[in-house]
Amino acid sequence: MKSYITTPIYYVNAAPHIGHAHTSIMADILKRNRTAAGFETKMTTGCDEHGQKNQDAARESGLSDHDYLAMRAAEFRRVFDMLNVGYDFFVRTSRPFHMEQVACIQQRLMDAGLIVKKQYTGIYCTGCEQFKKLSDLNEAGRCPDHPTLVLEELDELNYFLKIEDYREKLIAHIRDNPDFVSPPVFRTELLNMLKEPLDDLCISRPVRRVSLGVPLPFDAAYVTYVWFDALVNYLTNLGWPEPGYEAWWRSAEHLIGKDILKTHGIYWPIMLMAIGERPPRRLSVHGYWLGAGGLKMSKTLGNVVDPVEIVELFGADALRYFLARNMRSDADSQISVELIRQAYNSELGNKIGNLFSRAGKFAKSRFDNRIPKRGALAEDDERTREIAFKAAASFARPFEMHEIPQLSQAVVVAFDTLNSYFAEQAPWELVKKPETIERCATVIYVTLDSLRVLFEGLRQIIPTSADQALAALGCLPVAPDGQAWEPKLDRLEPGRELPEIEVLYPRITEN
Repeated sequence: MKSYITTPIYYVNAAPHIGHAHTSIMADILKRNRTAAGFETKMTTGCDEHGQKNQDAARESGLSDHDYLAMRAAEFRRVFDMLNVGYDFFVRTSRPFHMEQVACIQQRLMDAGLIVKKQYTGIYCTGCEQFKKLSDLNEAGRCPDHPTLVLEELDELNYFLKIEDYREKLIAHIRDNPDFVSPPVFRTELLNMLKEPLDDLCISRPVRRVSLGVPLPFDAAYVTYVWFDALVNYLTNLGWPEPGYEAWWRSAEHLIGKDILKTHGIYWPIMLMAIGERPPRRLSVHGYWLGAGGLKMSKTLGNVVDPVEIVELFGADALRYFLARNMRSDADSQISVELIRQAYNSELGNKIGNLFSRAGKFAKSRFDNRIPKRGALAEDDERTREIAFKAAASFARPFEMHEIPQLSQAVVVAFDTLNSYFAEQAPWELVKKPETIERCATVIYVTLDSLRVLFEGLRQIIPTSADQALAALGCLPVAPDGQAWEPKLDRLEPGRELPEIEVLYPRITEN
């Protein structure tokens, strides 16, 4: 079984931000999950290097286009590496093979009579790099995604892809494939977009205005519209049209923000249909991250969350955990440095790390630095183990992006249960009497083994600290390479010597 997971490719006109980090971390979590479930996986992320915004940024930097794009691509790679995003292929749309295939597709569409040249007069948003209709604008007459930008009035000759003829076919595909868009609220939104006839899609920009892009194969006075160019990366990453891409493409899952639903849910499937390819298997859509108080992030307001700053303050796992725990697919979510700090200290620190330290250090001090051997299990032992096992086992099956917060919540509940169990059993009291030493050993074993199975599941979300805990317990690797992970209880080896138990999540107070 194969699983091909993609993120959008990100404009390089500015440094990586929390939205880029979020989507790529979600893709990484899905990749780790599918790998654990026994899938052969491929995950891609990267940079969209063409278009007007990138061209303007390169000019402002004083660097050549080549040097600016290389600098920004390296910066995105560095940030994703910091976040432990295990991409298999890093996209750069300036790659010659990609540019060649974009031109190839355009020539095929031109030869099929699907591209026409005509005059366009209307409004244009430089933020979206898209032409807009009046119905696309907010009450103030601005682009809802870029309300601070003044829309331009353009009157220019361009090339257009005729897409209306494919509208009914796309509607049928969406209705015949209920899982094509997830969660369902965005499926409904997409069908609503398709109720009215589709305007032809402009696929070019004149070189006199935008030169950074793929030249049209049939008219050197134009370059390819950046979105047409960017979407094709999902195919070229697989070596399309060379043999071997088909098996991967059948499993394609695009992770996207809700602001690019139209490009991925209408334009991209129609482009694919027009060249005889099937649409991707699924579009997994998520909402926006807002600053504290539910306000849109803004440098002026001072509520921008920088992923690099978060990693430097708390470590990559803290950001990964917060995004996984609080991400909403059907609504927007709030994020701030203080909210991340609270989650880090209260959940990762107090509920997870503290229990691991207490149980591990207790075993070292009271059981000769070794994992104790458990005796007969009581009802409380069985109940606690079962809750931990079920929470961990949810990570053994292939799940979808919108399920990640619920799965994370189930793990938190399991740690709450385990903390209560440890407090109620009071091993520090049991160890005082010879007749309850065996019972004390059982409580410590149950606690450590339950922690172990939970950390095995959490490797998909917080890989660095989960592996640190598992290494201390002598339980790495979780599964041999290429084999599915199967969660089991009682994997701890009684009598195994424990190393020094390091603090997983040192408490961090406000500066």
